[in-house]
Amino acid sequence: MELRSQAVRKLAPENDPLKIGMGWKVDDLAKPQIMVESTFGDSHPGSAHLDQFVKEAVQAVNTHGGKAARYFATDMCDGIAQGHDGINYSLPHRDAIVNLVEAQANATVYDGGVFIASCDKSMPAMLMSIGRLKDMSAIVVTGGVMEAHTLPKEYTVNDPACKINELLTLEQIGKFDAWEKTGVIPEEQLDYYKHHACPSCGACSFMGTASTMQIMAEALGLMLPGTALMPATAPELKQAAYDAGAQLMKLVESGLRAKDIVTQKSFENAIMVHAAISGSTNATMHLPAIAHEFGFELDADAFDRMHRGAHYLLNIRPSGDWPAQYFYYAGGVPRVMEEIKSMLHLDVLTVTGKTLGENLEDLKRGGFYEHCDELLQKKAHELGLSIARTDIIHFFDHPKGTDGSIAILKGNLAPEGSVIKHTACPKNMFQATLLARPFDSEEECIHAVLNGQVKPGDAIFIRYEGPRGSGMPEMFYTGEAICADPKLASSVALITDGRFSGASRGPVIGHVSPEAAAGGPIALVEEGDLIRIDVPARKLAIVGVNGQPKTPEEMEQILQERRARWQPKPPKYTRGLLKLYSQHAVSPMKGAFLEFND
Repeated sequence: MELRSQAVRKLAPENDPLKIGMGWKVDDLAKPQIMVESTFGDSHPGSAHLDQFVKEAVQAVNTHGGKAARYFATDMCDGIAQGHDGINYSLPHRDAIVNLVEAQANATVYDGGVFIASCDKSMPAMLMSIGRLKDMSAIVVTGGVMEAHTLPKEYTVNDPACKINELLTLEQIGKFDAWEKTGVIPEEQLDYYKHHACPSCGACSFMGTASTMQIMAEALGLMLPGTALMPATAPELKQAAYDAGAQLMKLVESGLRAKDIVTQKSFENAIMVHAAISGSTNATMHLPAIAHEFGFELDADAFDRMHRGAHYLLNIRPSGDWPAQYFYYAGGVPRVMEEIKSMLHLDVLTVTGKTLGENLEDLKRGGFYEHCDELLQKKAHELGLSIARTDIIHFFDHPKGTDGSIAILKGNLAPEGSVIKHTACPKNMFQATLLARPFDSEEECIHAVLNGQVKPGDAIFIRYEGPRGSGMPEMFYTGEAICADPKLASSVALITDGRFSGASRGPVIGHVSPEAAAGGPIALVEEGDLIRIDVPARKLAIVGVNGQPKTPEEMEQILQERRARWQPKPPKYTRGLLKLYSQHAVSPMKGAFLEFND
């Protein structure tokens, strides 16, 4: 079979001289052409170090008979964009990266690609790109996770997490910021946390969206086994990048393409792993968007169906006690897969050219788990603690929970659905009736929370923050402000058509669909409405007005009257990427990707 790159080379006589102009040798022109795509750039710690893995992958490709070409599509950081309108670009820029990678790959035409990223939009963007380019061979390398900082004793005050260990990770900053604003801790203590929360490059060290999507890449079979969520500073990660480049050349030689590896069964495996790790709610958007690019239909209902009865095993922040690097020390994705083996399709192909089942057996024979155990005990010694791997990844028969971690709630408030991470929600809020307090922006809402205007028993709404409203930013700070207030943490729900950080905790319900900007029922909520949350029954509904219960029939009539009076808000954005996204993004329940069919 003729290489795609060589077919195009015959059609474009300028191809050879232009590549020679970059320093290519004549012999390079006939080799398999491989793009090494990364999000390297000085945008944030998850991307600033990726050049070293690019270098390793390039060297491996060139050593094993190919010719590598570097491409870059630098991503942005949700953390740096928080608190201002920059966060509105977060989700749209996922799709912007996909479009750029598509253009880069097809304008030149490559035979395969190594895709390197770390974080919460760049990882799904690379996976979506592979789906769009599924006719070529592809492999993923991740940039790992940053180290956690060990706090001195004087800075562990007031933090319950320090009863387990004294490790600082970035997701705690929102809580500490709220504490400083409400006088719980002094400004200098907050400054210390801010100046030490990111001690190295890598993705944030908790089971947020970045860590979740690194794991999803391996669960889909697109990474070398056991390489997700390595510490970014580990020498093993550089070796993994080199090995990935070498393995890609084998895939190209054998003709094994991305579409041969990623199937419907692969996505089902990924969802089961997601349940076992209590992964980010944002995966309910990203995995359907990835599936769409591969030509499969996957919606949020699949998460709800497959999470029911699934064993949740992971004791990693924010739903657990340990930073994300400890996931790798405990055996990583392979250990989780071993525990839930009976729930997985072991016959799916992976980038090794072998099945998932064969990979797991190879890891056991190759000493992978012994190596992880050594790393864990080394870290335990450094901390002066006794840590067993089962403190981090529980046995299947002794799980942290037995109903997964995600629930999709529907009802007259969310006819298409909404999502809650119930493993991070207080049990007393699983079934609750609350009074509605609607706000049309996060800025209004967080001001009310911090100034004591929100009371126990309130259901606060942040609306017009969905894909078509404002690009679907995170509501992280508001959620953290609620959780940081003991009077509100177990008595107030936050409901939004926006989304949350993977680090968000508490009774927070996002992705309410249809969104307010599209005329969804969330736009019709009024002050004093009764809101019913029922996680076991998977219900989210308006059940009363002015604090008085109504029958379903009465409520439907009231909502019809409100709908007749409702007027859409003028478009928030009139130019650029955010205009494009707000006009063409599909529902979060379908993946919130750009769709131009209408």
